[in-house]
Amino acid sequence: MQIDLNRDGEKLTAVMHGRIDTVSAPEAEEILLNALDGVTDLVLDFEDIQYISSAGLRVLLLAYKKMVPVGTMKLIHVSDVVKDILEITGFLELLNVQDE
Repeated sequence: MQIDLNRDGEKLTAVMHGRIDTVSAPEAEEILLNALDGVTDLVLDFEDIQYISSAGLRVLLLAYKKMVPVGTMKLIHVSDVVKDILEITGFLELLNVQDE
C-alpha cells in the first residue's frame, strides 16, 4: 500500500496504490486522517486499488465522517471489483463514487 498525497489549497487528492486490507489499513488510516487538517475537498483516486477489505472500508468511513462536517469526499477511478465490494456492503450508497 502506498499513498501519494497532492495538496492544492484546501483540496487533497490521495492517489492510492495496492490493496487496502488488514495489513495496510492502519498505515492508510494514519496517513490519510493526519493529512485532512484544513481540507474541504478530498478526492481518493482508486485507479490502482485492486482490493479493499472490511478494514479498508473502516478507513473510508472514518475519512467520510471527518469530511462530512467540513466539505466533500469522492472516490474516482474505482475498479469494477472494488465497486462490487462497495455495493454489497452498502458503501456505494453512502459514498460519492464517480467514473472520472
